[in-house]
Amino acid sequence: MDFLPKKEKPTTNNNKGSSPGFYGFGSDLSSPVESVMGSTETESEEEDYLTGLTRKFCKSTLSGRFLEIRFQFQGMHKTYILEKKMVVFYIFLVLFLDFGRSEGGGGGGRPPPEKWGGGGATAAKYETIVVDKSGSGNYTTIQAAIDAIPSTNMQWICVYVKTGIYNEQIKIPNNKPMIYLKGDGKRKTYVVWSSHGSIETDATFTSEADDVVVKSITFINSYNYPLASNNHPIAPALAAKISGDKSAFYRCGFMGVQDTLWDVAGRHYFKLCSIRGAVDFIMGSGQSIYERCTVSVIAGFLTPQPGFITAQSRDDPSETNGFVFKDCNVIGNGTTYLGRPWRGHARVLFYNSTLSDIVVPEGWLDGDFGGSTVDDLVFAEDSCRGGGSGTSGRPGWERWLSKEEVWRLTSMSYIDEEGWIRDQAFNMLP
Repeated sequence: MDFLPKKEKPTTNNNKGSSPGFYGFGSDLSSPVESVMGSTETESEEEDYLTGLTRKFCKSTLSGRFLEIRFQFQGMHKTYILEKKMVVFYIFLVLFLDFGRSEGGGGGGRPPPEKWGGGGATAAKYETIVVDKSGSGNYTTIQAAIDAIPSTNMQWICVYVKTGIYNEQIKIPNNKPMIYLKGDGKRKTYVVWSSHGSIETDATFTSEADDVVVKSITFINSYNYPLASNNHPIAPALAAKISGDKSAFYRCGFMGVQDTLWDVAGRHYFKLCSIRGAVDFIMGSGQSIYERCTVSVIAGFLTPQPGFITAQSRDDPSETNGFVFKDCNVIGNGTTYLGRPWRGHARVLFYNSTLSDIVVPEGWLDGDFGGSTVDDLVFAEDSCRGGGSGTSGRPGWERWLSKEEVWRLTSMSYIDEEGWIRDQAFNMLP
């Protein structure tokens, strides 16, 4: 694919090049926001799977110190791999949650999707800055609100962005940690920018600081997206670039075509997010879990050539980074590989996910990095289903992970050994 070159190691103002003239024809929608709002994808509500665990066991398998449990609950299939010594704890937790329900504890034994001051050991209060493009808030642009936060700030502060389309490029610099950026919904609050060429500087949203939480906002790079709205050649055009450590995204959208989400580095958690693109649209060296996310492929315009979901860039076997897709859905049009390597030790796992038949039988593509071989790649699947999940056509070098390796990568401890997610000043988890 001459118009989709293998990636080179990025440097400042690195221009990865563009296609020689592929024009989009995958959408009848005329604007990037209409393209999101017109999607048939539904936003699933949070489910209490621990309670489902007590309702209907489908299958359990003992293996060494691990217990694999498969079950079906409310039409959804779930697989858990647990350490045996933790099973008693989980059963106790389930009974505790059910007791909370029976006693009328908050209408469901857990806080609502957002509970101020409900996440950490003690309730925390923090300042909220309101952004409203109509002028009724503290600021009319998101960047102005971020700029107003002092670099010396070491307390959580919320930037609340009201419903609207914000045509701006925004950046959280590395000296402004502990920002909670919150919209009204990923189909209500949009940040749209059109820039391309340099993956270092052209992202619609750049987050460099540690301890950043973003919720209910959609970030769009409209240079190529939606495909029907312009005649631009396909080029790298990032919706988001995330390089800070301990960053979490809940119910967010990331929309683009090539290089949509650059998960650069650091420990990251994406939950109930929608990520859309065609070529290498989730890329980088992040140590990240994508949980219950919708991965939406728009590769129909590439036909007969397939697209690529991931381009992971782990460069050495001693590095801990990798992409883990847990309980996700892969949907879309055209055909796609699950990924190709950006570096010689790339690591990607699709776990307990639904892969539609847009995934090509080969599943993965290798690369030539000099000094490394396909045996150095960790491209793996476990407990997946759907028309694209068959492994008979996969390459012989696809990695088959042990239950212990799967547990280590899919456990929250992979990104959160010290509890930074649970200790946040707000409770986003079910």
